[in-house]
Amino acid sequence: MNQKRLAITFIATVCLACFVTAKQSHAQTFGVELHNNLMPASGGMGGVGIARPQDVTSGINANPASLTQFAGTQFLFGSAWAEPTLNMNQTSSLPLLGVEPFAAKSTAPGVPAGNIGITQDLRALGLPGTMGVGFVTTSGAFADFRHVPASNGTNTGLAMFSVPVAIGVDVTDRLSLGAGAALGIAFYDGPFVGVGGMTPDYALRGSVGANYRLRPDTTLGAYYQTKQSFTFDNAFKFGLGPLEVARDIDLDLPENIGIGLANESLFDGRLLLGVDVLYKFWDDTSSFGTYYNNQLVVQLGSQLSVGRWRLRSGYAWAENPIDPSPLDLNVGGVPVGSIPAVSYAQGLVAVTSQHRLTGGIGIVDLLPGIDLDIMAGGMFEDSQALGNFTTTSIESYWLGAGVTWRFGRGGCGDTSAPDRW
Repeated sequence: MNQKRLAITFIATVCLACFVTAKQSHAQTFGVELHNNLMPASGGMGGVGIARPQDVTSGINANPASLTQFAGTQFLFGSAWAEPTLNMNQTSSLPLLGVEPFAAKSTAPGVPAGNIGITQDLRALGLPGTMGVGFVTTSGAFADFRHVPASNGTNTGLAMFSVPVAIGVDVTDRLSLGAGAALGIAFYDGPFVGVGGMTPDYALRGSVGANYRLRPDTTLGAYYQTKQSFTFDNAFKFGLGPLEVARDIDLDLPENIGIGLANESLFDGRLLLGVDVLYKFWDDTSSFGTYYNNQLVVQLGSQLSVGRWRLRSGYAWAENPIDPSPLDLNVGGVPVGSIPAVSYAQGLVAVTSQHRLTGGIGIVDLLPGIDLDIMAGGMFEDSQALGNFTTTSIESYWLGAGVTWRFGRGGCGDTSAPDRW
């Protein structure tokens, strides 16, 4: 009972800290990518979920080899809200952009996110594996300074979604391999009113992964994700008068490598500890390669099982990706004209905060075969000087929940389900 009270006190303290220290911000992305930070279970564990994900959307969205851990048929419906605050201080005129000095807070609203996934155990067909399909929010970033005349109608938005299909197969009792493909759906608008419009595009992305059980209580996982390249046709008008032409904008999400380790040897197997390390290759991307350097991310998470309760906490450290000395004056195929103009554009995607804190609670069999997961998190305030004339300040909080229905071998009280590692 003392352990139970201690665990409940700990998780309550973590959740309270999330709300006290995080006021508002851009979102809790790494660069502009969410990864598993808004998933209903992984989100409470700092986004950890490469080796032993605790919700099906985290397995589908990251390491496909981890899908073999989900038995029967499982369906998850999750949603989240990330509340942003972005402040910008511009101290010099930018004649090419029509921007004058100003200091203001972005009026862009919070970002809603939906994450849906279904997994199907294929063992009944003689295949020792699991297949998953999902609909996942990949990115959501918005900045709006239209209420400030000096901003020349600065208003930009980027929304990205993914439809992943993945499969994981047990090769041996210890080793599982997986592969997946995802159709990306993206909408881009900006960066100024009157020169651009909401433009959609689609792009594919692949992933491969592996899980290896080092010991019965310890699992090592890894995955690789390819670059995803979008081209937004005629998204931006460039030039003056009769010389004005519509330009395409190239924009890529980076290649990603993730490695995760999970262990549940403590508290008689009731305490799951996990660490994930991500490396993001921003340098080799269109558009974001101008703004960002390659980025290292470390995520730490825990989950304590107390009866039907799952008490979660997490911390993530993300290297500040902002390039302090951008030299490329061509952003995604559009000539910007000057380094101060690039720095101003950087400010609209400057997710610079390095520290994030999360907590969450799960209830197994809230109703027979139905689980509920709730999570919250906060990204601490951070300020960044971009060049000589632009400064941004950013922070955020987020909330999310998900319901999972389990059927067949993965259902409530079904002892025929295989050991979930």
